Amino acid sequence: MSLFFRRCFSATAAAAKAKPKVFFDVANDERVLGRIVFKLYDDVVPRTAQNFRELATGQHGFGYAGSTFHRIIPNFMIQGGDFTRHNGTGGKSIYGERFNDENFKIKHTRSGLLSMANAGPNTNGSQFFITTVPTPWLDRRHVVFGEVVQGYDFVKHVESLGSDNGTPKRKVFISASGVIEEEGAAETENKDNSASVEISSLR
Repeated sequence: MSLFFRRCFSATAAAAKAKPKVFFDVANDERVLGRIVFKLYDDVVPRTAQNFRELATGQHGFGYAGSTFHRIIPNFMIQGGDFTRHNGTGGKSIYGERFNDENFKIKHTRSGLLSMANAGPNTNGSQFFITTVPTPWLDRRHVVFGEVVQGYDFVKHVESLGSDNGTPKRKVFISASGVIEEEGAAETENKDNSASVEISSLR
């Protein structure tokens, strides 16, 4: 009986430590293209992960829903998160306009990593990028705080709409964002800030 209790307690404790995944529904002006789901590295960079998660839910009255991927460079990355100016010069964090680099423990070793965009040391706001190749030259310059766990094919689709100078060939934006508590659980969606888009499947 005591062994059963210890096992149940361990499972409960592990579940309590688990953080919800974040999702983006990505769209163009005509339709929703698909969903990207992220796992965040709360155990390594909790402050940075919290910023991203709460911007996804929009619980502070501002956040990612409706913002564009304003910079897309094939064979490099896709960048978004500027929900104030939509051109790469704006955005803000849940802590204020900017916050410091948390640490650089995780390296840019592969595609599908989620990292903070910045304007130099300790200038993190809301802008982020998703790698589509390993980018080791960004180590110790940008904070990696998560990874794509579902929908990487939609990341690649967005990447295909980019250019060498980063200007998108077509507008792509986050139509809705939020958290998924666990597999199969109900979503908490940023509906108040969500753009209205006709939903259709990617062909």
